[in-house]
Amino acid sequence: MSKHVTQQRRNMDWMLKDLASSVPETRHVVVLSSDGLCMAQYSTDIDVADRLAAACAGLQSLSAAIATEFPHGDGQMRLVVIEVSGGFFYLMAAGAGAYLAVLADSGVDAGLMGQRMRDLVARLGEHLTSPPRVDGQVT
Repeated sequence: MSKHVTQQRRNMDWMLKDLASSVPETRHVVVLSSDGLCMAQYSTDIDVADRLAAACAGLQSLSAAIATEFPHGDGQMRLVVIEVSGGFFYLMAAGAGAYLAVLADSGVDAGLMGQRMRDLVARLGEHLTSPPRVDGQVT
């Protein structure tokens, strides 16, 4: 992991604390780039955050492909919610090339989680953007 990415994670992690602490039952909060690079995490270790970010990259790509099937839409994925045994997964577009992912236990207030995620994206969207990379380097 590059020194730039490590510093960026440290600078962004604190931004996610409010979401995690204001919604009971929140397990993990991760910000990722569209290609699956974990940009920041809160309430999880780096290995788990990296695995979630990589999985989310495929999910956001699939969601964007499905979005293009709506004739009057813009083809952009905005929010994906998946309920699994034991909890919920949320993936929200959070800026150009960036996504906010949250795992929460089954007792989470889904409406509150959606609202808090939208609030976070609205407040911090410009900070939750992933600039394009060329040959693994941020341009």
